[in-house]
Amino acid sequence: MSFRYSLIAAGAALLIAATTASAAAPQAAKKALTPQQQRMSDCSKQSAGKKGDERKAFMSTCLKGGSTAAAPAKQTQQEKMKSCNVDAKAKALTGDARKAFMSTCLKGGAAASP
Repeated sequence: MSFRYSLIAAGAALLIAATTASAAAPQAAKKALTPQQQRMSDCSKQSAGKKGDERKAFMSTCLKGGSTAAAPAKQTQQEKMKSCNVDAKAKALTGDARKAFMSTCLKGGAAASP
């Protein structure tokens, strides 16, 4: 008879321990944020005071990992082409010299004159 009581007591203890552990698990999982959730939280805090399209643009840039500061934006290929053409024209480059200059300039390298 005492063996039965021991088994019942052990079973009850396991049941209580399992219930306590399972109740604590969701709280621990709830606190641990994924990197994307953390980024969303951080960007949301930084966007305080922004509304509408301004906030939408800010959040998009922030969540993509882009700089949210007023840093110069990366030039598009078309903008690079315009800028390099102006520089080549100012240096009066023609032929192979212009071709080499444009290639270097468009790759983002230092646009030194030949």
